[in-house]
Amino acid sequence: MQQFSDLAITPLVLSALKKLNLIKPTPIQNLSIPLALNGKDLLGTAQTGTGKTYAFGIPLVNHLTLNKDSCALILTPTRELALQVLKALKDLTSNKNNLDSALIIGGDSIQKQLRQLKRARLVVGTPGRMQDHLRRKSLKLNKFDFLVLDETDRMLDMGFVDDIKSIIEKLPTHQTLLFSATLPKKIADMAKKFMVDPQRVNVGKENTPIIDVKQEVKNVNQKEKFQQLKLELLERNGSVVLFVKTKRSADKIALQLRKDKFNAEAIHGDLRQSKREKVLLKFRKNMFQVLVATDVAARGLDIPHIEHVINYDIPQNPEDYIHRIGRTARAGAKGRALTFLTSADTKNWYLIEKLINPNAEPPKKKTDSRRKKVKKSFRKFHKMTFKSGRKKTKKNLNAR
Repeated sequence: MQQFSDLAITPLVLSALKKLNLIKPTPIQNLSIPLALNGKDLLGTAQTGTGKTYAFGIPLVNHLTLNKDSCALILTPTRELALQVLKALKDLTSNKNNLDSALIIGGDSIQKQLRQLKRARLVVGTPGRMQDHLRRKSLKLNKFDFLVLDETDRMLDMGFVDDIKSIIEKLPTHQTLLFSATLPKKIADMAKKFMVDPQRVNVGKENTPIIDVKQEVKNVNQKEKFQQLKLELLERNGSVVLFVKTKRSADKIALQLRKDKFNAEAIHGDLRQSKREKVLLKFRKNMFQVLVATDVAARGLDIPHIEHVINYDIPQNPEDYIHRIGRTARAGAKGRALTFLTSADTKNWYLIEKLINPNAEPPKKKTDSRRKKVKKSFRKFHKMTFKSGRKKTKKNLNAR
């Protein structure tokens, strides 16, 4: 299809797309939407930042608009992604097809969620909190005939596999759209068990960063890393997401940056949900430059003005590298990603390179020159001693 208007979608959804200035679909949308509109189950993979949310969002909103008794469920790995998905789908509605919705995530008011669930036709949230409401019987799935699993590989990495299976087993007959950045065996097995003849949709190579991200690597000494960070920030204009390993590091580095006159805030899993939302809202509005984040923000953070990603600490999970740097160069924009490497990062960095390029050469083992010299002199000493001992033995024999 050339334009969204070529699709058999309702005028209400088309009107919303026009207001959003969305005329032509992205490749993943082009492949997914016609199949989903025809009621097919989808198993989709695509690089981050390619428009996956509307690839499932447009068919979902269209389905609920046409079927007034239907309800839809969306599962995401993180609270941030759930918030973002719900906002994107609300942008596809208007007063005439407004959908009552519920956001079901941890760290948010249970009472508020209970009120929302009484009327909700669209429920978006994380698997753990969904299970909680199912146990409370505040969430009943008998009318839910449309299911979306977003960032499924991440949900499995986070240990939600049993929750997801339990939720799916409670659904009546439904259409399933499953999207993932990668397609490990666990997801393929799940698709075979819970999906009906799923149509495979794939855009680009799995585990491949977006080509519009310029990647750089800088070898640094651990003690000098923070000073190097400040130098890098001084050379950069535009918004920066700075990824660190721990929650404590996030707070500590954000505080130190503020002391050094950089405009920075931290986000991580220990912050209250209201605080996390406040920080992200300020960042969206360009009220500060540097967002210091743990991997809680690596997936689903969709802020178009992010120009730089800096990996202050490299991720432990190689796949997270791709998702981190995918926070920049969104929707066709250009971006830059810088990774700091210390001597302790060699092994993990090789795993990242291997993920992106299976033919990557393993790192060469550095031989300690001092140890090499000691070893060589030991061999020489041993050889001399052996020869000397052999001559003495010969002389002693002749003397007898």
